[in-house]
Amino acid sequence: MTFAARFAEGAPSGIRPSVSGLLWLRSTTSGHHAYLEPATGGRAHTYRDVSRAAARWAVLLEDLDVPPGATVGVALSDPLELAVVFLGVLSAGRTAAPYDPSSTDAELAGACLRTGPRLVVADRRPPARARAEWVTMPPGACFLPGTRGTRGTPGTPGTPGTFASSLGLLPPGRGGVVLSTSGTTGAPKVIRLDESQLLHTAISVAGHLELSPADRGFNPLPLFHINAEVVALLATLVAGSTVVLDDRFHRRGFWAAMERCGVTWINAVPAILARLAALDAEERVPARVRFARSASAPLPVPVLERFERVTSIPVVETYGMTEAASQITANPLRGPRKPGSAGVPVGTEVRVVTSEHAPAPFGDVGHVVIRGPSVIREYSSPGYEERIDADGWLETGDLGYVDADGYLFLVGRADDVINRGGEKIYPKEVEDVVLDDAAVTAAAVVGWDHEVLGSVPVAYLVVDGVGSWSDEGVAARVVARVRERCGQVLSRSRQPVAYHVVERLPQGATGKVRRTALTGVPVIYSLLVR
Repeated sequence: MTFAARFAEGAPSGIRPSVSGLLWLRSTTSGHHAYLEPATGGRAHTYRDVSRAAARWAVLLEDLDVPPGATVGVALSDPLELAVVFLGVLSAGRTAAPYDPSSTDAELAGACLRTGPRLVVADRRPPARARAEWVTMPPGACFLPGTRGTRGTPGTPGTPGTFASSLGLLPPGRGGVVLSTSGTTGAPKVIRLDESQLLHTAISVAGHLELSPADRGFNPLPLFHINAEVVALLATLVAGSTVVLDDRFHRRGFWAAMERCGVTWINAVPAILARLAALDAEERVPARVRFARSASAPLPVPVLERFERVTSIPVVETYGMTEAASQITANPLRGPRKPGSAGVPVGTEVRVVTSEHAPAPFGDVGHVVIRGPSVIREYSSPGYEERIDADGWLETGDLGYVDADGYLFLVGRADDVINRGGEKIYPKEVEDVVLDDAAVTAAAVVGWDHEVLGSVPVAYLVVDGVGSWSDEGVAARVVARVRERCGQVLSRSRQPVAYHVVERLPQGATGKVRRTALTGVPVIYSLLVR
């Protein structure tokens, strides 16, 4: 039985995994096995490399008087450097606060104010309002001993082996992560997760995906979000396998890179799978890829079906959120995978309840609530106290239903529902119909204010090959087909009253559509339905 499977079923009494212990174990049993690799083909970093680097960071944090449990901000552009500092902070029993390295000074200063770091490690100068000690690291310094950063950063002191010999003895749970939203759609949420919560999910992911040391995952998702931190970094550590890191998703040469890197599974989001669902004439999909994992947003059924048909790679659709250390449910790797479903609970309790908090019958849409070892019991910022009840059930803000087999189907966010004269319209059900057309690569449906009905559905779509006004004719033909299809499948009240073709949908770092920003996107072609 693999290490991941053993812990997925429950560790022996008295054994509690920790990041420090896992790094020590891997460095001693498979020290020369690659842990972190750059997608660009540069030098791979073995488990021994990362373990030693983490040990040096632990000594450095002690030398800088950063106490156990304190928060260390990380703003690094290179994903491998961010990864090793993140792992070093956790293994040292501190709390990591990864920040988007592309943030403006104002955004970065705001994130620092919300998360309260004692120290920030970055590859840029500190913003004027950042109230923390700041260490600016030159390229490569996160791995190499004896390199000095600017602003009084000491060189790496001590003997790495001294700390490495005690890695497995650090009490688990002192470290963790703290993540903050931007607050663009409400008051910012600050979420703290301790080491045990992160590893509970990482162990569940590794076991569910049957990861082994032979696996080589590919992760183009940002490491300042919980998905990549837990699913890419920590689940790989649990399994003793390898993860190939890229700074972002690059469509050109993607499959050639998967072949070159020997990738066996892909950590993706729906926006990435949509772009991979069409192959160029010369492209070949490597046979070694076992599956693609989809997360961060619901995966439209047409996108899933096109991707699997074109690539012959099965998609494991999942559902997660930061408050649960990422994964909540997932479709089975072996067994029925239901298109349109987020799968079954994995290491977390899931319920669908009515507005009165009673269990909803099978098939009835209700509010999704979750509870479990990885789920937070409180937010670290005010304004969200009512989302968690006395029994630990957290209101996710998502709407969905559970079928008779226990599979969860999400229909949308509660605040995205379109109320058309008292009739509730879930954007996802309309988006899936719009995406039935192979020429539509992305779609989003939102509500427009209506003086009589309250709100009506409007569709924004991206059409393959349409990028400017000169492509208006192509856009018009595709919209005509889409409108006809909507008329055949959807009731009149659910059909969009307008179709807007845009070059791209506004998205966040993980591929989620920023619906509130759609009205500001330049429109290439519009059709208003009378």
